Amino acid sequence: MKKAILVTLNSDTVEIESLMASLDYRVAERFIQQREKPDVNTYVGRGKIDEIKDFLEENKDVDVVVVDGELKPSQWFNLEKETKREVYDRIRLILALFAERAESMEAKLQVKLAQLQYERPFVRELIHRARAGEHPGFMAGGEYQVDDYYEMIKRQMKQTREKLEKLRESRELRRKHRYEAGFYLIALAGYTNAGKSSLLNLLADEQVRVEELLFSTLSPTTRRVSKKRFSETTKPPLLLTDTVGFIRDLPSWVIDAFHSTLEEIAVADLILLIIDVSDPVEEIQVKLQTSLRELREISAQPPVVLVFNKMDLVDKNMLDEKLNRLKNLIAGMPHVCISASSGLNIDKLIEVISKNLPSLVEAKLVLPFTNEAQRFVSTLYGKAWVLNVDYSDKIRVDLAVNQRIFDKVTSMCSRLGGRVYTAK
Repeated sequence: MKKAILVTLNSDTVEIESLMASLDYRVAERFIQQREKPDVNTYVGRGKIDEIKDFLEENKDVDVVVVDGELKPSQWFNLEKETKREVYDRIRLILALFAERAESMEAKLQVKLAQLQYERPFVRELIHRARAGEHPGFMAGGEYQVDDYYEMIKRQMKQTREKLEKLRESRELRRKHRYEAGFYLIALAGYTNAGKSSLLNLLADEQVRVEELLFSTLSPTTRRVSKKRFSETTKPPLLLTDTVGFIRDLPSWVIDAFHSTLEEIAVADLILLIIDVSDPVEEIQVKLQTSLRELREISAQPPVVLVFNKMDLVDKNMLDEKLNRLKNLIAGMPHVCISASSGLNIDKLIEVISKNLPSLVEAKLVLPFTNEAQRFVSTLYGKAWVLNVDYSDKIRVDLAVNQRIFDKVTSMCSRLGGRVYTAK
């Protein structure tokens, strides 16, 4: 475990310390300076810098200085020069955590692109400092040709973008096939560690790895909703995609690096925005506002259902009080409280999902009683919500189906000598 000191302008250090703990950094000391704007040279003022230097002189085993903010290259350089320690700002810390969590090829490429974009302005600063005769600093790893390194960054960014584009095209093709088959795509979005993967496991009857760690999911995982959640025969065409968690104050270029992953949210038919309702209400407000802002950032247009998870950790009175304090923020958006770990209220969630799916057509099919018609009805169980089937002189089917394949269903029904009646 590495020892670190934390430098911040905010007394609320819960999130940054969670990030540090995820990277196995132990906070040896906190240096908090209440000020509206960071010092232009060293982020905190001269007096606080002297305090930090005195502490580091007495605690030489401290490895890293972590700043809970986004450093400009000049601030980073000056802090490393003053402290003689490696300096991580909040963005670099998050990217290091991303790199540790990335497992799939796509996740690794997205993290690499974000890291290269992060490094570029800092390398420009090193070039400027090196030409002025100053030591390049800790990030540069010593004195070497930073000019060549800068050119290498640009080449690698181009190559990485090209590889990500090929993966994006492949995913888009798979998504097109799912759309044409009548599947509804539902994206699980929300703040990191809100319980998205747990909900995916529950609804899809899967065993996707779940960890109480920030950013345990970096690559999108798509699974079909299990028919266990519906009747014995109906297996509605719902696909769930678990996506990377949101976090506050991420620069737009980091979001851009994860564009191909976040695209799964933007093009979904419905977004389930997961919120940890066991958090303090002030924290819920911040996380919810952050999540909604991130959805706007990626131009997500689908309808949003708010899913307040972990209700089993909150007593009913407290839950009601929290929802009441959130009413202005959540006004106009459907919401449901659940527990993904215990399965509490999952039936209500399924009901809310079905009510908010766009372009869902309710219809009655009347078909002749033939073997071919019976085979057609069997295929409908995987493409629609089959609400009722009556076998008498004819086959009568009540169903709800995605508008995208309604014409195909109608055409097939007519070919078999049947008729289609839509709900008025």
